[in-house]
Amino acid sequence: MELEPVDVSLAVLGVGSLLAGVLPRMLERRPLSMPIAFLGLGMLIFLLPTGLPVPDPLAHADVATHLTEIGVIVALMGAGLKIDRPLSWRRWSSTWRLLAIAMPLCIATVALLGWWWAGLVPAAALLLAAALAPTDPVLASDVQVGEPTDVEDSEDEVRFALTSEAGLNDGLAFPFVYAAIAIASTSLAPADWLARWFTVDVLWKIAAGVVGGWLVGWLLGKLFFRAPSELRLARHAEGFLALAATFLAYGLVELVSGYGFLAVFVAARAIRAAERNHEFHAVLHDFAEQVERLLTVLLLLLFGGAVVGGLLSALTWPAALVGLALIFVIRPLFGWLSLRGAPGRPAEHWVIASFGIRGVGSFYYLAYATTKADFAQADLLWATVGLVVIVSVVVHGIAATPVMQLLDRDGQRTSDPAERPQPAPA
Repeated sequence: MELEPVDVSLAVLGVGSLLAGVLPRMLERRPLSMPIAFLGLGMLIFLLPTGLPVPDPLAHADVATHLTEIGVIVALMGAGLKIDRPLSWRRWSSTWRLLAIAMPLCIATVALLGWWWAGLVPAAALLLAAALAPTDPVLASDVQVGEPTDVEDSEDEVRFALTSEAGLNDGLAFPFVYAAIAIASTSLAPADWLARWFTVDVLWKIAAGVVGGWLVGWLLGKLFFRAPSELRLARHAEGFLALAATFLAYGLVELVSGYGFLAVFVAARAIRAAERNHEFHAVLHDFAEQVERLLTVLLLLLFGGAVVGGLLSALTWPAALVGLALIFVIRPLFGWLSLRGAPGRPAEHWVIASFGIRGVGSFYYLAYATTKADFAQADLLWATVGLVVIVSVVVHGIAATPVMQLLDRDGQRTSDPAERPQPAPA
């Protein structure tokens, strides 16, 4: 009997969805993560004679772009909703340091190594660095904060820093992707496109993302919590409104050429600020998390299929070493240096620096850029990013649970002292 690919696909999605509900409980407090399990399952499924077509991101860049795009924005909404700590320069100092110091240094170092050591042309080297710059909000649930609570000091510095960094750097890495696209698609000297890149791709798009996301979130917050009784949506506890907020913020800001990734996270923070301790935040977060988990299953199964289908065949040793250096040397070193003087213990700083998980966001940037310009060595770029994500999924997935358990022991977790409840007077 011949297997129909559609029927096989539906059966695989059914099994994957069931496992997405079962595995988090089975793997809880074990040195194994759900992404590892689904990456392995995807590889196994596509090795079997199921008749499923090989998911090749180079041949289907548009499909890869939109699938990863949806996965990232849903994860960003969930990340923005579950952070309890109010936004401020001092309370978020670890986040600003990681974004303003560690990320640019990582981009510059990887781009230089990609060009000098791995033999990539400048545009491809910069794209590799930009695609690998953001930490991932999709695959990093084991090292992120939990669901929303009413307590502002419930988050330790490690989980808070990794969650907030992942929420913001997916948008802030985009200017470097656009710079790579500009280099690849034009023969003009940098002086001829640099000014437009800085004014449009940096200043305007970031400003539009922040302002547009805040405005959408502020308006939705009014509708959720302040509207007349019959229109106050928070009363009805409908979790699917998390998707409405996600797509509204992303779509409207993208229409005015802003960074939609940034807008989604900012909108989530604005919704949270509108009524900080309302139970509706947990409803929205839980729904977004469930959708995110299903999308993660799909993306990891496809990634596993791409790996056994030859995604890594173009990999060279120099490119592989650049990717491994990012995970084990470059990110830990610059992350630790950027956190000198930030809240937290030295051990926590090392954990934050070392758990810069790479994942779905990197695939999105790479797929998006290759649909906008013709990049030489695109197969090598995909192979390198694929290797980095595999290593990150496995190494960070195995290490996350024991490391976080160690930090959670008495005296091993730190939050902002200003956020800790003060003892009542005697």
